[in-house]
Amino acid sequence: MTDVGPAIAAPPEIPLRPQDELECRRCEVHCDRVVYPGACIGRGCPFVYAYEAWGHTYMGCMQKVFDVEIDVDVLGELEGRREGFGAVKARRSPLPMCHSEISPCYEHRVDELGCRNPEFFELPLERPSFRVFATVD
Repeated sequence: MTDVGPAIAAPPEIPLRPQDELECRRCEVHCDRVVYPGACIGRGCPFVYAYEAWGHTYMGCMQKVFDVEIDVDVLGELEGRREGFGAVKARRSPLPMCHSEISPCYEHRVDELGCRNPEFFELPLERPSFRVFATVD
């Protein structure tokens, strides 16, 4: 019987549209696409819903961009602080009006090769690459 040595792992494939993915695990850093629920209320997103239960008001996303429901009082209190409420992991591709970004989880694990999937950080193809703001005097 001969020893064939350790198995050689195939390099992970990069998908056709990596910017549409919600997470990247191609290196040890582990990046996730996140959204900021505080911005949903601040921007008047039409997909925010709210309901009352157990003496509290909770909000969520009808499009399920994020799948948690958040106590509106806690969200408002934390948004009033310098750090804000923060981000939650996106469960679906963010909509154009969503405040989203990529959050690296273990940046200390980065190696000399760096990001294996730099296109993950680019805007999805169906999203605009710029914003137009108009001011009315």
